Amino acid sequence: MGMTISQKILAAHAGREMVEPGELLNCRLDVVLGNDVTAPVAIAEFKRLELDKVFDQNKIVLVPDHFTPNKDIKSAEQCKIMRDFAAEYGIKNYFEIGQMGIEHCLLPEQGLVLPGDLIIGADSHTCTYGALGAFATGVGSTDMAAAMATGEAWFKVPESIKFIYYGDLPPWVGGKDLILHTIGDIGVEGARYMSMEFTGEVIKKLSIDNRFTMANMAIEAGGKNGIIEADEITLDYIQKRARRPFTIYKSDSDAVYAQVREYDVSKLEPVVAFPHLPENTRPVSEAAGVPLDQVVIGSCTNGRIEDLQVAAQLLQGKKIHPELRTIILPGTQQIYLEALRRGYIEIFIEAGAVVSTPTCGPCLGGHMGILARGEKALATTNRNFVGRMGHPESEVYLASPAVAAASAIKGRIAAPWEA
Repeated sequence: MGMTISQKILAAHAGREMVEPGELLNCRLDVVLGNDVTAPVAIAEFKRLELDKVFDQNKIVLVPDHFTPNKDIKSAEQCKIMRDFAAEYGIKNYFEIGQMGIEHCLLPEQGLVLPGDLIIGADSHTCTYGALGAFATGVGSTDMAAAMATGEAWFKVPESIKFIYYGDLPPWVGGKDLILHTIGDIGVEGARYMSMEFTGEVIKKLSIDNRFTMANMAIEAGGKNGIIEADEITLDYIQKRARRPFTIYKSDSDAVYAQVREYDVSKLEPVVAFPHLPENTRPVSEAAGVPLDQVVIGSCTNGRIEDLQVAAQLLQGKKIHPELRTIILPGTQQIYLEALRRGYIEIFIEAGAVVSTPTCGPCLGGHMGILARGEKALATTNRNFVGRMGHPESEVYLASPAVAAASAIKGRIAAPWEA
């Protein structure tokens, strides 16, 4: 009996030739990640162990991105804990203001996560790195603390669901629409503690930025991880960035899947998720007309250069609706710089948008775009739970950068072809 990519990666990191779903394994880790919300708790737990060193100074990554630039004294103290810990224990991959970015945009860009890796992060969207053919999953701060000490973590081998996408993608439809459509189909618990393996002719043609978007939102379906087989598109992205050797794994032809689901995307419209769950999806033609107070383009889901390119294409020569606020957040400093070189930043500002330093702030209702009671926002982020971006009586709609940009122009949810 064959194994899936996820099984093969877990087996290799457990020193096993074969593993089956449901087995409990202790595995060595390639990367341990924390941010300014989760790492301070992990650091406190780590210090209770009274160790004088971490397992590997090169394999721990600390990124202050949620409340940075520091929004208040408490967030400043959180970041100082990380900064002091990085200095005390010689953490090589600590990213301060000016070098940092949104963590799940930054780590791939820096070549810190690679195909075949086993990665844990004290952030639920760590599953993003599955776009590179890695097994990446979110954990709690206590697991992060143990991993910083031992370089290991335990896993239950997940069952896998194979998602096959075929047909030709219509104009303005991309990775965000594919994953929202999928979550709308299976629900927010449809892949609970399962590996979501994205395959098919559509995925093979999909850009790396769109692949990151799909893997990023596996957790929104309850998935343990999302994963895409590494191919030439992956290698083209990785080879100029990789800091160390890596291994590419492929699922066996006789691998066993708990489910196989197929989607013909040829007639798929851009998708909008209505409040208050990512599964509450509708085609944009059924969402059009909902009035908006704010649009956010960015986050670890859609803050990459292709996302900004799509937004700039629609906003060029246009104006943001005067009754609406638009916030654009490049995912990293390098993405910001590339957008500047291409003229996107000028397009955004001339259109009437504000362009922010990389931060997770608006996505989690932290800062840089909080919603008041009764306000409605459309965002390219990943969650639209009650109170996610501010007041519990506000509403968040999720969509792609194309829908977001068109909606910013119209002042209401709109299809890209309306802009």
